[in-house]
Amino acid sequence: MQAPSIGGITLPRGNGAVIRMARGSSLSDFADKIDANPASMVQALFHLGEMVTATQSVSDDILELLGSEMGYEVQIVSPEDEDRELLDTFDLSYGENEGGEEDLQVRPPVVTVMGHVDHGKTKLLDAIRSTNVVAKEAGGITQHIGAYQVATHLNDVERLITFIDTPGHEAFTAMRARGSKSTDIVVLVVAADDGVMPQTVEAINHAKAADVPIVVAINKIDKEGANPDKIRQQLTEYGLVAEEYGGDTMFVEISARQRTNIDGLLEAVLLTADAALDLRANPNMQAEGVAIEAHLDRGRGAVATVLVQRGTLRVGDSIVAGNAYGRVRAMLGDHGENVAEATPSRPVQVLGFTSVPGAGDSFMVVEEDRVARQIAERRQARTRKAQVANRRRITLEDFNTALQQNKVEQLTLIIKGDNSGTVEALEDSLMKLDVGEEVNLRVVHRGVGGITQDDINLAVITDAIVIGFNVKPVRGVQELADREGVDIRYYTVIYQAIDEIEAALKGLLKPEFEEVAVGTAEIREVFRSSKFGNIAGCIVRSGEIRRNAKARLLRAGVVINDNLTIDSLKRFKDDAVEVREGFECGIGLGSWNNIEVEDTIETYEIREKPRA
Repeated sequence: MQAPSIGGITLPRGNGAVIRMARGSSLSDFADKIDANPASMVQALFHLGEMVTATQSVSDDILELLGSEMGYEVQIVSPEDEDRELLDTFDLSYGENEGGEEDLQVRPPVVTVMGHVDHGKTKLLDAIRSTNVVAKEAGGITQHIGAYQVATHLNDVERLITFIDTPGHEAFTAMRARGSKSTDIVVLVVAADDGVMPQTVEAINHAKAADVPIVVAINKIDKEGANPDKIRQQLTEYGLVAEEYGGDTMFVEISARQRTNIDGLLEAVLLTADAALDLRANPNMQAEGVAIEAHLDRGRGAVATVLVQRGTLRVGDSIVAGNAYGRVRAMLGDHGENVAEATPSRPVQVLGFTSVPGAGDSFMVVEEDRVARQIAERRQARTRKAQVANRRRITLEDFNTALQQNKVEQLTLIIKGDNSGTVEALEDSLMKLDVGEEVNLRVVHRGVGGITQDDINLAVITDAIVIGFNVKPVRGVQELADREGVDIRYYTVIYQAIDEIEAALKGLLKPEFEEVAVGTAEIREVFRSSKFGNIAGCIVRSGEIRRNAKARLLRAGVVINDNLTIDSLKRFKDDAVEVREGFECGIGLGSWNNIEVEDTIETYEIREKPRA
C-alpha cells in the first residue's frame, strides 16, 4: 500500500496499528514510536494547520489528528496507567500483593460524616472526639481536612474507628476520583427538626456512587419539633430503608449538642462494618495509603496528614506521595503526640517531605531515598509535559469565539464564596439561567473560603473559570493561575456575577471600549508647503496634543473627518512629542490638506472600559 502523503510529505503508514502515547508527548516521542523523521511530521502538521516544533509538548487532539492521517490509532495513556508502568520499572506495585489470608488482620473502619449544612456534622465530630473544634472555626464552618481515631466498645471488646473530617461532599468525591478509596462507611447526618434537604440528597448520591454503606444519624432529637419517624419515611424514597421497616440501613437517634446516644452511633458503625465489609489489611508489609491533607508549615516545612491503608509506616521510612518524596522525620497523632509507627487505618501527620503532596495523593514506602526521588521526579516531569500540552485555557471573553467555532458546548465554573449560603444562592441563580439548548452551564465545584491551589488544579483539568465571591486567592495561587492560564473572576455583587455569566452564555460578553478626549487645538493660520502639504499653525485650547494620536477635524462644530492622525508635531522648528494647553504648535495631518483657519482639531484615545 502507498504511504500517506500530507502536503507532499511522505509519512509511514500505520494500517490501524495502535500507538500508546503519554499525555503531553512531543512529535519526537511519536516519531520514535513509529521510526519516522520528526522534521517530516512537523511539516505535515503545518499543512494540517498546526504549527509546533519537534520537541514541543502537544495536545491529545493533535496527536490523534496526526495519527489518524497516517493510519495509526493513538491511545492517550491515562495518568493511572502511566503511574502503573512507572512503578513496574522499579518492580513496585500499589494496592496489590497484600499477602495470603494468614497475613491479613482486622483493621478499623474509616468513616466520613456527610449531610446538609447546619445539620450538625461538625458538632457530631466534636461530640465523638470530645474536643471543641467548632469554636476554632470561623462561623462554625469546617475549613480543613483532618482525620481522627476514637476508641469504643462492642461486646466488651475495645474497637477503634477512624473518622475523616472533610469540608464537604466535594472533598469526599475528589478523593474517591483520585483512586484513594479511603472511606469505608458514610455517616449521613439529618436534623430531626428539618428533614431531608438538597445537600442530604447530594450526600446520598455521592455515597451510592462510591458504593459505600450508609449509617443514618438522626440528629437534634432534643429540639422542639423533632420527628425522627418522618426522617425514616423521607429517606425510604432514596433507597435508605430502616431496619425497623424491613430494610438494611441502621438509623440511630442522637443529639450531638447533648451528646446523647453517641455510643449507639459508634456501635452501629461497627455492626455495619462487620456485616457488610471485610475490613482486613496486612500490617507486615511496606506502608501504603493516602494523603488526606497537606500544607506548608513555616516552622516544620511540608506537613501531610496521611491515612495508612495497608502495611505499617515507621519513622525513618523513605516515602513518595504523588510528586512529593522524603524520609519520615517524625509522626504525630491526632492529639499532637509523637508516634513511632502507624498501622492500617491509623491517621498521622508526617514531617519530612521535601515538597507538599496533593490532598488525595496515594503514598507508598520504598526501599531507598534514591528510588523515592526518581519516582517523584518522573511524575513531576510527566505533569509538566501534560500541563504544557494543555496550557491554553478558555476565558470568559473568548468563550463567545469558541462558541461560534463550535469548540465548546458548555461553560464550566468553580464557585468559591465567603459563606455557604452565598455560594448556594449564587449557584442556584446561575443554574436557573436559560439561554437555549446550544450551550450548558456546569458547576464542577463550589466551596467556602479563599481560592486555593486545589481549585486551580481542578480548573486546569476541567477547563473551568473560577468565580470568587467576596474571596481572593490564598498566597501563591494567583501566580499559579497566571502560569496555567486559568481565568479568575472576582465579584462582590451577586447580580453582576449573574449578568456576566449570562452574557457569556449568550455569547455577548466582549471587551467594552470608550473614547477618551486627550486635547483640542484651534487653527490660527495655515502654512502651505509643496513638500509637506498644508501645515496647521495652532494654539492648544485644552489638554495636550500628542504626536501619532488619533484626531478629528471640526469646522463650525461639524465633523469634517474623524479618521485622522497627528502625523507631525512641532514647536517652532523643533519636533515635539506633546504640546500642552496654552502653547502654540505646528500640526501636520498627513495627506489631509483640507484645513482652514478657525477649524478645531480634537485628539482622542480608544481605551478598554473597566467593568464596574
